[in-house]
Amino acid sequence: MLSLKISFIALASLVFSCSNPTEPVQKTVYLFTYFTGNAEGEEAVHYGLSRDGYNFYALNDDQPIVSTERISETGGVRDPHILRGTNDANLYMVLTDLKTDNGWSNTGIILAKSPDLVSWETTVIDLAKTFPEFSDITRAWAPQTIYDEAAGKYMIYFSMLQPGSYDKIYYAYINKEFTALEEAPKQLFYSPDEKSCIDGDIISKDGKFYLFYKTEGTATKGIRVAVSDRLTGDYIPKEGYVDQTDRAVEGSSVFKMIDSDTYILLYDMYIDGKYQFAESTDLLNFKALGADKISMNFHPRHGTIIPITEEESTRLLKAFPSKDLPLILGSQATAVRQQNIVVDPVQKSVYLPVRVDSSLQNLDAQLITFPGVKLEEIGAQDFSNGAKSYTVVLPGGEKVTYTVEAAVAKNPALDGYYADPEIIYSNTDKKFYLYPTSDGFDGWSGTYFKTFSSEDLVHWQDEGIILDLKKDVEWADRNAWAPCIAEKEIDGKLKYFYYFSAAQNIGVAVSDNPAGPFTDKGTAFISEKPAAIKRGGGQIIDPDVFTDPVSGKSYFYWGNGYMGAAELNEDMLSLKEETIVELTPDGTYREGTEVFYRNGIYYFLWSEDDTRSPDYRVRYATAKSPLGPLTIPESNMVIKKDEANQIYGTGHNSVINVPGTDDWYIVYHRFTRPRGLAMGGAAGFHREVAIDKLIFAEDGSILEVTPTLEGINPVSVIDK
Repeated sequence: MLSLKISFIALASLVFSCSNPTEPVQKTVYLFTYFTGNAEGEEAVHYGLSRDGYNFYALNDDQPIVSTERISETGGVRDPHILRGTNDANLYMVLTDLKTDNGWSNTGIILAKSPDLVSWETTVIDLAKTFPEFSDITRAWAPQTIYDEAAGKYMIYFSMLQPGSYDKIYYAYINKEFTALEEAPKQLFYSPDEKSCIDGDIISKDGKFYLFYKTEGTATKGIRVAVSDRLTGDYIPKEGYVDQTDRAVEGSSVFKMIDSDTYILLYDMYIDGKYQFAESTDLLNFKALGADKISMNFHPRHGTIIPITEEESTRLLKAFPSKDLPLILGSQATAVRQQNIVVDPVQKSVYLPVRVDSSLQNLDAQLITFPGVKLEEIGAQDFSNGAKSYTVVLPGGEKVTYTVEAAVAKNPALDGYYADPEIIYSNTDKKFYLYPTSDGFDGWSGTYFKTFSSEDLVHWQDEGIILDLKKDVEWADRNAWAPCIAEKEIDGKLKYFYYFSAAQNIGVAVSDNPAGPFTDKGTAFISEKPAAIKRGGGQIIDPDVFTDPVSGKSYFYWGNGYMGAAELNEDMLSLKEETIVELTPDGTYREGTEVFYRNGIYYFLWSEDDTRSPDYRVRYATAKSPLGPLTIPESNMVIKKDEANQIYGTGHNSVINVPGTDDWYIVYHRFTRPRGLAMGGAAGFHREVAIDKLIFAEDGSILEVTPTLEGINPVSVIDK
């Protein structure tokens, strides 16, 4: 055994105190220990901190917090597992002693003990040399520790591989000094299918022990869980896998959220270079958290997370400072729209989007600071005349000034993730109704539709779910997208015909009320591409319905890659087959047709590019009839991204005229702001609905819209 005491900074100038273990100190911060990869210098211990357990930032500029060469015999360390001591004030960490430049074989693990998370006393244990019965092992991977209450000792467990066998998980107890194993490892768990299992992670809940592990050597690899009534054996695997991806994963770890019944399972999607978090309250059923919830300014590999105190955070930030940390993370103020706060750590600025009807003159920003730093200014301030300065104090006493701007933001129009908005004015109750796609589901996998009502296009009321594919539709149960609606008088009574995309087909449901509930027709409205549509490819999605104020007839449009159009029969439940035409305007057409009429002109709007693209945008054409032909203006851009204001992906719109006026508005979706652009493709299903003014030139041409954060002022309908 090789025993070393490592001090990573000049501790003489560092003052700290260890809490009395009998007096628990509140944990308010999450510490992530991890390594970063297989290349030279990446197999080392790193630290990251988080206020909320979801958004992490690297300390020490994402450089190692310990010299690997000084604690490792191979020159590399991986899989750091950290544990807070039970009945003592120490922190414990165990690691794989492995540098993969030399191959994937190793025989060593590392034990480390620290009083403060900064200074570590370490021991390397070569299992093959220490225990003759394991002299032939070819690898010993991913050690972890847990305190055995019954034995009153720390137990270490890890996987080992012997020739002619497969990886199994073994355990042993560690001596009081945390420098050696008390005895040879014993078998803790092996996979019943006699396939390799590695990366074990044990957590206790309600008197049971849950062992998470990765299966190896099978057609379907992933993370499984086995459960036992005792720590040291009799683990029974549960059916299926708990990871929420079909991608390759390893290095699972579970931690419990502070002051919560929620557990987070995290695992390394090592081929994709990503980490995924999934949440559960029973440790058996997990739901993946989307890209909007999780962020890191580093790329971790196999690590663990524990809660730590504010004092410990301060100590770590002082010992391992980082440039460009966001010293202000956000705001807790209820008047502030949390989803759209913008923090720029480089410019030292914060933008707070304030809700409609909230006061800027007496706003308590309730700013959230990075772990380990303090804010000098607290309480309400007057933001009505411009930005305010806030002073952040770092652990060493250095002060940094942040500029904080607060402004009323009516965009997005709705809280949360919604897309593909359709809007009407209902003559039933004299309200506007907005019908979006319910967004925020990976791969556009939402299954229900909601509606929102408003009397002024600014204050919106959630009217709830109006159609649930899982409950209300027999012919489709997935991909609830891009609805549209028509108000039509049938036999002297107003009815509402709700067309929607589901499972790449189009359905229709009917209600007597714009807020539903809606009853599905029972079969798909359009399930095949008509022969009149000559353009190949494309999906049967994105319906639009338009009632011509000149003739009173209703028309239907749809398509992805092509624009199909037809007149509707009087029942609104079928197309006049003989009227079906293809109106695809040009190569810019992608999807999302919107048709409206103004001053003798029929306007046809559509979306260009892909909804996952920052350049998703809207163009238009005009016609003299609802079925074309279309004329494309030389300049036909309706709305596109505004990079200066970080507004991207502006597309798939509808248009509304305020009755009794010539005031027109465009309702569209955009990437969630500000995180959308950084999400990559996931921005395409984390979208927000926005509303801006639509203005026409004297000749009827549409003037290009600049998307805004401010949104529009409340409107008033003028009764004729």
